[in-house]
Amino acid sequence: MAHTKEWRSSMKIRFDYNNMMQAYIGEHGITDEEIFAKSKLAKNALNFYKTNRGTGMMCWSELPYNQTEIVKELNETARYICKKFKNFVVLGIGGSALGPIAVFQALNHLRNNELPRKVRKVPKLYVEDNVDPERMASLLDVIDVEETMFNVITKSGSTSETMSQFLIISDILKKKLGDRAKEHIIATTSENKGNLIKIAQREGYKTFYIPDGVGGRFSELCPVGLLTAAVMGVNISEMLKGAADMDKACLNKNVSENPALAAAVLQYIAIEKGNNISVMMPYADGLKYIADWYCQLWGESLGKRIDLDGKEVFAGQTPVKALGVTDQHSQIQLYTEGPFDKVITFLGVDKYRAEVKIPDGYKDIPAVSFLCGHTLNELITAERMATEYALMRAGRLNQTIMLPELNEYTLGQLLMFFEIQTAFVGAMFNIDSFNQPGVEEGKNATYALLGKEGFEDKKKELASAPKKDAKYIIQ
Repeated sequence: MAHTKEWRSSMKIRFDYNNMMQAYIGEHGITDEEIFAKSKLAKNALNFYKTNRGTGMMCWSELPYNQTEIVKELNETARYICKKFKNFVVLGIGGSALGPIAVFQALNHLRNNELPRKVRKVPKLYVEDNVDPERMASLLDVIDVEETMFNVITKSGSTSETMSQFLIISDILKKKLGDRAKEHIIATTSENKGNLIKIAQREGYKTFYIPDGVGGRFSELCPVGLLTAAVMGVNISEMLKGAADMDKACLNKNVSENPALAAAVLQYIAIEKGNNISVMMPYADGLKYIADWYCQLWGESLGKRIDLDGKEVFAGQTPVKALGVTDQHSQIQLYTEGPFDKVITFLGVDKYRAEVKIPDGYKDIPAVSFLCGHTLNELITAERMATEYALMRAGRLNQTIMLPELNEYTLGQLLMFFEIQTAFVGAMFNIDSFNQPGVEEGKNATYALLGKEGFEDKKKELASAPKKDAKYIIQ
C-alpha cells in the first residue's frame, strides 16, 4: 500500500525533551546555554556522520536506500516459506536475534504463535538466541523439523552459540530428510568470507548476505532482520521508507530541528553531569523488546576503554530496560528517589491498535468504580503521563519519544533514530562506536576452554589463573 505525503507527515515520531531542561526539573536539568556550548561538538558529529556514511563500518547508514532488489527477493522467499512451512526458526545471537525479536513483537499480534493458522496467516516464529540446553530441547519438543524453515544468521560463521545450534539442527535434518535437509535451511552471512558461506555453498543452502560494513547491532534493516520481518507479513519497504525519512531529518545542521542530534547532545551533557545510566521504558507491550535491542546498541557501541587517539577514557552509559506500566511497580521508586544518575526515556503511542473498555461495576466502592467508563488506552496513557510528571517533580532527567501509531513506517523511523543518535554520541566521545573489543576476551576464553585450534596459549593462560579460594564459597 502506497501512503500519501500527508499520511507520512502525520506519522512522524516526536522527540519531547522538556523534562531534560532546567526550566522544568530544576538544578539537575540542562540549560539552553549548555546545549549551545556544545554546538561545535554537535557540528563535528554531524559532519562525521555525513562524511563517513556508507564507508567502513558505517555502511548501515545506507541500508534504507540500497536494498530495492534484495527486498524483492526477500518478499519472494517469504511467500514461499509462508506457503510451505508451519514454523520459522531463527538461529542467532546478539543483533542477529534482538532486532528480529523486537520487530516481530512490535508489528505482529502479541500472541502470534497461539493464534490459529487461518487467523495468523504466517508461520509460528521462534528466535533461539541462547545455548541453554533446556531451551533447545524444549524447541524440539514443540516443532516438527520437517515442517520448519531454519534461518541461521552469523556473519563470520564462527559465532560459537549460533554454529552449535546449526550443527544440532543440521544433524537432525540430515538424519530425517537426507539430501532434502538443505531445503530447510537458509544461511544469512557474509558473501565472501567466513565459515558459514563455505558451508552454505557446500550444502547448497539458500543464502542472503550481510553487507560488509554492517555490524550485528546495526543489522536489522538488512536481510538479518528483514527476512524474518517479511516472513511474518511485515511490509519491509515501509520500514525502510520510515528509516530513510528519519535519516534525512537527521542531516539537518540545526540541533533544534535534528531529533537524533538533539538527543545525542542531551545525552552527552547528561553523561558529563554524572548520569551514567540510560533507562529505556516503553509504554506499549509491542515496544517491549525495543528496549532489549537498544541495550545492545547503546552498551556495545559506547562502552569503550580507549578513544580514537589511544587515550584511556572508559566511555559509556549503562543501558537498562523497563516496561511501563509493569515496572512502575518495581523500578520507579528507585528512579524518583534514588541517585541522580539516570536518564529515563519513555516510548509512547498516541493510538493503540486495540481499544478495551472498562465496564461498570462495584459503584459502592469508589476506589474501584472510578475506573468504570474509561478504557485501558486511557489508563496506560495516564500512567505514562503521571510517571513523567512524578519524575519531573523529583528533578529527574526524562524524555519522551511518541509514535502516532505503531506500524512499519514509525518503527523504521525509531530504529534509525537510535542508530544515528548512537553514531553521533560515539563521535562526540571520539570513540569507535562500531567495534567491540571487550567482547573478544570472553569469546577467546570460550574457544580455549573448548579446545579450538589456535587458542592453545589462551588455554595455558586460563590454566594459570588464580584458583578460587574455598573460604569465599558458602555452601
